[in-house]
Amino acid sequence: MSRDRFLREAVRLASESVRGNGGPFGAIVVRNGEIVGQGQNRVTVSRDPTAHAEVMAIRDACTNLGSHQLAGCELYSSSEPCPMCLGAIYWARPDAVFFANERDEAAAAGFDDAFIYDEIELLPGDRRIRMYRVEVDGAGEPFRLWQAKTDRVEY
Repeated sequence: MSRDRFLREAVRLASESVRGNGGPFGAIVVRNGEIVGQGQNRVTVSRDPTAHAEVMAIRDACTNLGSHQLAGCELYSSSEPCPMCLGAIYWARPDAVFFANERDEAAAAGFDDAFIYDEIELLPGDRRIRMYRVEVDGAGEPFRLWQAKTDRVEY
């Protein structure tokens, strides 16, 4: 399959998602020309705000590949990834991402993530959802344990 065909498949999944009462987003993960994972927006269907197409495709691909990272893979999405999906993509570490629609096209359809991009730039106390750091005894212990762990799996 060519990149155009992979993108068309992501768009087909997005349209199928709408017909199944999901959101208008679809994504696939490809390795060596083979689809190894796919996902559709299932936010309202599953009542899970993290069930975006890219996240679902990453989860599916990682399960199928038996890995928590997607080196050697490409992700194809029907639309430019939102900030949450962008974070998931960076953690999964695919080689490249290709998308069909830009964020302004998603915004015109009612999916405007601009405020989240703006919020990321703010200090935690200045965000719409207030965030506070609270010092508690032992908060650093998990990091010390992690750093001392000799058999940890890096990511």
